[in-house]
Amino acid sequence: MAGVKQPTDKSHFLLPDLGEGLAEAELVSWKVAAGDTVKESQTLAEMQTDKALVEVPSPWAGTVSELCGKAGDVIKVGAVLVRYGAAKAAAPAKVAPAAAAAAASSNGNASSGNACMSSQIAAGAKAAEGDQGTVVGTMSGTLTVSDRFARRAPEVAVAVRDGKALATPAVRGLAKKFGVDIQKVPATGRGGRVTASDVAAFAEGGVAVSASEPTSESTSAGFAPRAATIAPGSVYIDQNDVAQRVPFRGVRRKIAEALSRSVQTAVHFTVVDEADVTALEAKRKEYSKVVGEKLSMLPFIMTAICRALKKHPSLNAVVDDAKGEIILKSAVNLGCAVDTDAGLMVPVIKNAGTMAPVQLAQSVKMLAAKCKDRTIAREDSLGGTFTISNVGSYGGMFATPVINYPEVAILAAGRAKERVCVKDGKFYAGLVLPLSLSCDHRVVDGAEGARFLNTVVKLLEDPDALFA
Repeated sequence: MAGVKQPTDKSHFLLPDLGEGLAEAELVSWKVAAGDTVKESQTLAEMQTDKALVEVPSPWAGTVSELCGKAGDVIKVGAVLVRYGAAKAAAPAKVAPAAAAAAASSNGNASSGNACMSSQIAAGAKAAEGDQGTVVGTMSGTLTVSDRFARRAPEVAVAVRDGKALATPAVRGLAKKFGVDIQKVPATGRGGRVTASDVAAFAEGGVAVSASEPTSESTSAGFAPRAATIAPGSVYIDQNDVAQRVPFRGVRRKIAEALSRSVQTAVHFTVVDEADVTALEAKRKEYSKVVGEKLSMLPFIMTAICRALKKHPSLNAVVDDAKGEIILKSAVNLGCAVDTDAGLMVPVIKNAGTMAPVQLAQSVKMLAAKCKDRTIAREDSLGGTFTISNVGSYGGMFATPVINYPEVAILAAGRAKERVCVKDGKFYAGLVLPLSLSCDHRVVDGAEGARFLNTVVKLLEDPDALFA
């Protein structure tokens, strides 16, 4: 854990970088309480980073005076996580109303990450705070405004049109419901149309971003589309007969973020095929007897994928949308989707192309165990170049798997089933394995995707070629 310079006076602890290039982490739970005396390296909190659960230790011994955040909060790297000091809280700080108002006004549009809110300063500045935002304190006494808690000043850009606003009847009805003059709502829809999100943002005092207005994302190199934001109230949700409300937190939220980014960025297409693995099944049983351990079909499919990727290198790649580059990889780092109680995780087997089926089976078993007990390191979930999902272990046949962005392809293996097959004009009872390949059409053409899948099928149908 590095990348953040901690204070020398040991009065507060800043959230360090819990992984390579990490910008934020979700607070899962506290392991200490305010007033507790902690030892050096004692666990303070559990944090969720991407798909790994990380324990954050105390960098020094001391008494915890304040915990900055609650379970479910997303804390920025470098923000105050814990304050140290006397167990008894200090007297409320006196803040001049004029100074507090000036600070709140000047910081109304500035981001201070996830700074910890000081109840003493907030209480002293409550009268001067108004609607400019929540006043927070730092160790130097400077007042800033936290983006997480602040309410924006009701400054709305009004765009008055000469003609009638372009909008669907449903959007006009929504504007009428909110009491909004649709003529004044800035339009971001195609062709200058006012969307439901525009109306909702305007009604809440927000300012919609013009579709023609350049942003840091739209002007950067690459071909990733800007993710659309769903404004509260823009979609009708029936609040009756609610059995349970489950917040997007932990692994589930990370899964949602990753899948949304993939679907909004990569252009998916799926190719399906079947492989007659009758001969491979016999070979698998032989291997199991030799190694003294039952092997599933998965490591053999992995071997076929690694062999096929050498012949079709365009699928062993990642996309750098920020730079507008397709990066072909020389090594196969194979991701394997693992189902856990916390949600789907994708550990990565590094240099899988150099491993035998037995080694792949052992790697999958080891990484899957770490995923299920939440001890897997963040580094073991990064750097993948291709992913396999074994949906067949849960009874599925064909699937339309979502690409593990920024990779460009993913293969789903279904459940192998006995079927009457025909070869050389003769019937026989065979074992057929369904396969589904999803690719990013921006990088992989449909024909190349079909050729890759055909190579995998041929390797699985001919064990001698697979292990040659």
